[in-house]
Amino acid sequence: MAFIPFHELRVFQQAEQLCDEIWKLVRSWPYFEKDTLGKQLVKAADSIGANIAEGSGRATKKDNQRFVRISRGSLNETQYWLRRAKTRKLISEKDENNLTAIIDVLAPALNAYLNSLKKGPSTKR
Repeated sequence: MAFIPFHELRVFQQAEQLCDEIWKLVRSWPYFEKDTLGKQLVKAADSIGANIAEGSGRATKKDNQRFVRISRGSLNETQYWLRRAKTRKLISEKDENNLTAIIDVLAPALNAYLNSLKKGPSTKR
């Protein structure tokens, strides 16, 4: 398995799509909602791609796998904050459906990426 720069990974691009959509959504919220739930949601979503990027720069396959697992945790946290946003009527059904569609692709992509790291040769450069 040849080294692929993180920004060329489809899973990374999907993570960017999710955090960009969330960013656009949260920017429109009132100050209190943006400052409380919004900041948490944006940070969680941004962490998904950030951990994919950081893991790809690590010296060992095991380190990379650890960061992909952290990305999965950040995706779960993102889903939690989206549930809170829905309960608090901060997102529309259309926005929820759009974000859910991205998550429904991203979650298995993260698992597939993790599995590919387990099977492939070492990522040492």
